[in-house]
Amino acid sequence: MKTIKNHVQLIGNIGQDPQVTNLENGKIVAQFSMATNENYEDSKGQKQSETHWHSIVAWGKLASIIEKYAVVGKQIAIAGKLAQRSYETKEGEKRYYTEVVAREILLLGSKNGK
Repeated sequence: MKTIKNHVQLIGNIGQDPQVTNLENGKIVAQFSMATNENYEDSKGQKQSETHWHSIVAWGKLASIIEKYAVVGKQIAIAGKLAQRSYETKEGEKRYYTEVVAREILLLGSKNGK
């Protein structure tokens, strides 16, 4: 059961071109948004679709792959974990930010297309 603690798997589409940063310590990080869609029937039998947005961060080799191959609209599968960070606004309010830290990625779709 240890392997399924804090484990996230998502399949969706990249919502924006990834922002890749080379840090001073030599590490590379990629950040991007990802949309997943949920289709279901409501209580009246009408088909509904709901889009959920996720913030994704990838480090090292994964970030390099993202930088080279991932573009807005590309379908991708992510396996990783949830991480929460906090920051303070200019007004002094503490805000929390939840993101998925990618451990594995799989680029889906055609080689030349999205």
